[in-house]
Amino acid sequence: MAATATPNPKVNRIGLPILDYRGGKSTLCAGCGHNAISERIIDAMYEMGVEPERVMKMSGIGCSSKSPAYFMSRSHSFNSVHGRMPSVSTGAILANHTNMLLGVSGDGDTASIGVGQFVHMMRRNLPMIYIIEDNGVYGLTKGQFSATADLGSKLKTGVINDLPAIDTCALAIQLGATFVGRSFSGDKKQLLSMLKAAIAHKGTVMLDVISPCVTFNDHEGSTKSYKFMQDHDEPVNEVGFVASFEDIEVDYDSGSVYEVEMHDGSSLRLRKLQEDYDPTDKANAVKTLMEAEANHEVLTGVFYIDTEKPTFTDLLNMVDEPLATLPESLTRPPKETLESLMKALQ
Repeated sequence: MAATATPNPKVNRIGLPILDYRGGKSTLCAGCGHNAISERIIDAMYEMGVEPERVMKMSGIGCSSKSPAYFMSRSHSFNSVHGRMPSVSTGAILANHTNMLLGVSGDGDTASIGVGQFVHMMRRNLPMIYIIEDNGVYGLTKGQFSATADLGSKLKTGVINDLPAIDTCALAIQLGATFVGRSFSGDKKQLLSMLKAAIAHKGTVMLDVISPCVTFNDHEGSTKSYKFMQDHDEPVNEVGFVASFEDIEVDYDSGSVYEVEMHDGSSLRLRKLQEDYDPTDKANAVKTLMEAEANHEVLTGVFYIDTEKPTFTDLLNMVDEPLATLPESLTRPPKETLESLMKALQ
């Protein structure tokens, strides 16, 4: 009897199956929102046809820092010191700006010990996708409140948070990031569209993804739980994305869609759910976030986008070739140049 032929796996536009975008088996808690984010990253990279070997994955310290091990095992990866991912990432992209830079951080790693570095990364508009896996607690140290925990939220122990939260989205918009949004790990469609648009963007993408901690912060009284997000999620827009290599079709009513052309020719389509919302208006974006906070709403969607602002690498007028590949004869000044410099400083 003839053996049954094994069907060939489905491949993307560069000929790779989705298995080539997967990583190791997750060791995070079952049901952790971080695992859902990893799955969406896998889907986005596969659907956009990104070469895994051209991606640099960065992380800091915390539960979030484990996530890069669970997707794209063929990519470059670096786990930095707590809160110091931005500086390591800056060095990596300056050494090879032809690679894609993807950083995964947590709310503690970003908004507490790393907030100083986060601030300067946002103002530089470094070409990078910066994802915050935001659960409002320190999951590795028994669930204390993090700096993004909302005022009045409650721990499982009954402790009430009496400090105001840092809104990383409002902060990123004010400082200079050029693609800022928030999503929920449980919203597969929205998060996938935002990640695909992030891949097509040239500049700093900052995505705050509410990612419930099933061990310490998924109970009654938490404002980062699955139930709270399902009850209080208020989308500012409906996100659709059409890659440049796909057929572009318009399926929205005239006048109800805000369309943004991305750097690679792709189209980000935002169907307005809030009347007259303009994602290119920086002041209005911050105002909208502040109003939502006052109304105890969790806004999701793309809040702000700017496709015209030059990136940090553009401002440095870097050569086309990656600096890491240049020979020493081009990167090291000759002795005569150094001597001339020293004389000038005398």
